[in-house]
Amino acid sequence: MSDYILEMKNITKTFPGVKALDNVTFRLRPGTVHALMGENGAGKSTLMKCLFGIYHRDAGSIVFNGQEVDFKDSKESIDAGISMIHQELQPIRMMTIAENVFLGNYPLGKFNLVNHGKMNEETKSLLEEVGLYLDPTTLLNDLTVSQMQSVEIAKAISHHAKVVIMDEPTSSLTTSEVEKLFEIIDKLKAKNIGIIYISHKMDEILRISDDITVMRDGQYVGTWPAKEMTTAKIIQAMVGRELTSLFPEKTNQISEEVVLELQDVTSPNPLSFKHASFTLRKGEVLGIGGLVGAQRTELMEALYGMRVLEQGKILIKGQEVSIKRPADAIKNRIALVTEDRRYNGIFGVLSITDNASVAALKEYVGRMGLLDERKINQVVEGNVDRLRVKTPNNKTKIESLSGGNQQKVILARWLANNPDILILDEPTRGIDVGAKYEIYQIINDLAAEGKSIIMITSEMSELLGVSDRIMVMCEGRVAGFLNRDVATQESVMTLATKFMGAHEGGMESV
Repeated sequence: MSDYILEMKNITKTFPGVKALDNVTFRLRPGTVHALMGENGAGKSTLMKCLFGIYHRDAGSIVFNGQEVDFKDSKESIDAGISMIHQELQPIRMMTIAENVFLGNYPLGKFNLVNHGKMNEETKSLLEEVGLYLDPTTLLNDLTVSQMQSVEIAKAISHHAKVVIMDEPTSSLTTSEVEKLFEIIDKLKAKNIGIIYISHKMDEILRISDDITVMRDGQYVGTWPAKEMTTAKIIQAMVGRELTSLFPEKTNQISEEVVLELQDVTSPNPLSFKHASFTLRKGEVLGIGGLVGAQRTELMEALYGMRVLEQGKILIKGQEVSIKRPADAIKNRIALVTEDRRYNGIFGVLSITDNASVAALKEYVGRMGLLDERKINQVVEGNVDRLRVKTPNNKTKIESLSGGNQQKVILARWLANNPDILILDEPTRGIDVGAKYEIYQIINDLAAEGKSIIMITSEMSELLGVSDRIMVMCEGRVAGFLNRDVATQESVMTLATKFMGAHEGGMESV
């Protein structure tokens, strides 16, 4: 009898112009966590979609639970005992927890009607298994991201899954929520369920994994016991070379010119930001750190016209401006790359060209009010080449790109608009170490060109490694500033808890 619950052998998958998978092998032991790692575009998601029945492989075989399988769609995969929790959760928010858990598999009673009592009772039991003590009739819209994720795990258990695929499961979780997820994973392991864990967070991988498989450029690199690996070894396997520094050398020169100033800005929401003031200079990268609930994103959304202000002033190059909506921000040469690129960043079904040009279409209007497609293609192609976006061509739908390449396309969108101030909210969320370095280099290059960057990040190393100056927020207020040469993890954390008597619950790394 095989030692593996799942064996994928010599899997090959080709798309027009791209060989996404080239004879890839992957094996999973029951009751273990097997990390699947690689840079964005390495083929991890494609491999899992071949397993899950979303894609149909061109060659190779899959043996699950001792039987060779060829799932035609995801329903066949789920029915067989393989569940997948995607990085971008897609719950039906206006339905209850129970309705989401049993979606497509409702227990039926008399007259073939849904037995809500049975469904709620079974959901309550499933929720307790993952440590979630909520009313099954609660709407998904009322849950936190981590609670929604726990619901997805409960859903997997409801299908009696023997294998659970987790794609970047901690990308939106706080430290305490991550710990809770790990407790759930331990419970799944105890039930002899195999976990395929896709993540770019090295500390998590080394802590929770039993085995690690690395892919590169659609090919299998190798599999190792996690206890034999280090961060340096994993990075070298992923990128094919030793990455001696995680951050590029700083080349930007910070001017004395203040391009942006916020004075005493306050939200009408009493639980949001209040009396926030800061300045941003030309060529500067201002990092913003803080704990969960610090109101960093909310403050930047107000600057971009997505939220209203109760009081305070916004000054651009010394002149007070009124920003009531995003169009006002764009007019004042401010751009925003949002935290959740899939939810409010990309237009998934549109092409790279459409996504990269949409913010500046008025610049491409030609004769008779028609768009000058030649000019659009020229500008987009220039920015796509400049940012080294990996794609067969610019007509490719953006949803088919890796996370890192999607992020580059969004940056290309704003470069086409030529902003003076670029706000980046979690710019490397869900992106691998190699692509992160490229994003860091782009940030550095833009600052060196005289652009002013505001970067919100929940990764301490990123905050310290990329910023010229750090603003730390705590409970909606600016707690203080730290220059790059004196900032440490301890000094950031001290400011991040400045206005707290005692912080209850988990803390997000800042």
